[in-house]
Amino acid sequence: MMKPNYVIRKAALTDLGGMAALLKALFVIEEDFRFDEEKQKKGLALMLSDDEKNCLLVAEAAEGVIGMCTVQILISTAEGGLAAVIEDVVVQEDYRGHGIGKALLHHAENWAMEKGVKRLQLLADLQNIKALKFYAKMNWRKTNLICLHKKAH
Repeated sequence: MMKPNYVIRKAALTDLGGMAALLKALFVIEEDFRFDEEKQKKGLALMLSDDEKNCLLVAEAAEGVIGMCTVQILISTAEGGLAAVIEDVVVQEDYRGHGIGKALLHHAENWAMEKGVKRLQLLADLQNIKALKFYAKMNWRKTNLICLHKKAH
């Protein structure tokens, strides 16, 4: 495949279907989550409703949404300021290897820095070796922290 023409831009409500399709492909690899289109669209819409604390980016080609990345700001006591969590970095399989993931991450990092973020955190599945190698090439480093989760009742 030739290098695709694409743009990185902030997502809109009209992108929910394309983003949900990407999340479906991502959740197939992740053992912790099960795809539920309605839930995923609801979560994406909630993030879109607060663009001061959240940034949803899409890579768009003529065919539609081919990649995405989400960023959420939180307060870090360790940093004494803002931190950002990057999640849902995914590019359609046919479009991988063309710099789209790298471009999405750079845009996410720039957005976070403009917001005054002092630390970036990225969540990735331990079994997704390709993604972990990609992140390592992008200078992301493992920490001694682990992520735990529990359903709220």
